[in-house]
Amino acid sequence: MTYQVIIIHDVQEDLFDIYRYILEHDSDRKADYVLGKLEEICNTLDQLPERGHIPPELRRISVSNYLELHFKPYRVIYEIEGKKVFVHCVLDGRRDLQDLLERRLLR
Repeated sequence: MTYQVIIIHDVQEDLFDIYRYILEHDSDRKADYVLGKLEEICNTLDQLPERGHIPPELRRISVSNYLELHFKPYRVIYEIEGKKVFVHCVLDGRRDLQDLLERRLLR
């Protein structure tokens, strides 16, 4: 089954922030590589999006409708609704994400 992947507007901002950070602190080659991998993860959610797992921060508060995939240390957080996959955020997993996830996903 093929799903339609919908990238929420905030995700573009997340990706830009990650790209800019890597560009400033590493290299344009590394920034391009990481951006490409994160975009690839988002785009491949059209096939087998169920392969992700529930983020532990959300599982702790009994929220189970969001899944995540990793490109270490980054986390792609998404939700499946019927034949649509909504990508809600791409975050740096080194940050404390409990409050951020609650604010972004449970508003």
